[in-house]
Amino acid sequence: MSSTGPGGGPSTATVIAVAPGRVNLIGDHTDTTGGLVLPMAIDLATTVTGRTGGDRVVLRSAAEPEVAVVPLDVIDPADCSPGWARYVAGVVAELRPSIGFDGEVRTTLPVGAGLSSSAALEVAVALALGFEGSPLELARLTRRAEQRASGVPCGIMDQLASASGVAGHVLLIDCGEETIEPIPMPAGAEVRVVHSGEARVLAGSAYAERRGAVEAAEVVVGPLRAIRDVSDLDALEDPILRRRARHVVTENERVRAFAAAMGQEDLAAAGEAMGASHASLRDDFEVSTPALDALVSRLTATPGVFGARLTGAGFGGCVVALTEPGAIDDGWLVRASAGAHRSTTG
Repeated sequence: MSSTGPGGGPSTATVIAVAPGRVNLIGDHTDTTGGLVLPMAIDLATTVTGRTGGDRVVLRSAAEPEVAVVPLDVIDPADCSPGWARYVAGVVAELRPSIGFDGEVRTTLPVGAGLSSSAALEVAVALALGFEGSPLELARLTRRAEQRASGVPCGIMDQLASASGVAGHVLLIDCGEETIEPIPMPAGAEVRVVHSGEARVLAGSAYAERRGAVEAAEVVVGPLRAIRDVSDLDALEDPILRRRARHVVTENERVRAFAAAMGQEDLAAAGEAMGASHASLRDDFEVSTPALDALVSRLTATPGVFGARLTGAGFGGCVVALTEPGAIDDGWLVRASAGAHRSTTG
């Protein structure tokens, strides 16, 4: 943080910044077009602990063999090495702190699982480096950091869910209006995240191609973001563009249906929306894999499972399941968590 000690020098206090990951229950590949998503911050998180000082940001991680060393005047985060240092550098480049930081990173989030480990790292680093502002401003900054670090044209969902989590609630986010409506998690519902066995590497995936297809469809049907309200896709003669746009349009409808079902504690209806979402991601957006499909089929056939779907961008990673308590014991049982926060000790 940017506080000072009694002598006017950098504070000797230890800064602790914690940022949760997120699981998206429904609404994938909609945030980049100003659509609707419904994630929740989870009780798996990344913690950055350290002290301010110097002219570099130096972070160590037990999960990484190499130290991240980033100068405060870093120009291109994508040029930094090792790979995980790029996300740190993206935050430094956007925040431009006036003083360095030396510390360590710890995380309970699995990397490559689609639970926003990179967004959690970015949010925690920004808070550790002294970010001051609203959760929305924090999400905007760290989204820009992610884009600079990875080259992936991501939406704001991951960072906003991490920054704005509400304990015991899922979050209905309108990514166009950038508004959040917390919805209580119904009693008697559990959320399980199960890994497919395929690591998800978003920067090397077809994510950018899928976004480009949706943008091309938007040019045909109307101005940017209008696709969220389009119901007639007949103007799209290209069958691939039509499928991509159909997923976005129908996924927004499913998010609304899911949110209504959760508000009414109708878990069966919520599960139906999840199943339809996975089918659309598989058939129209084509971001599923045989391993993800097989896992969804197995979970949905399990008694006590209301619904399951791939979560995140796809191309591997995890499946999220909405279940009765104790219905399955695979993977991680995650609970809706509060958002990112910072504290000091000493």
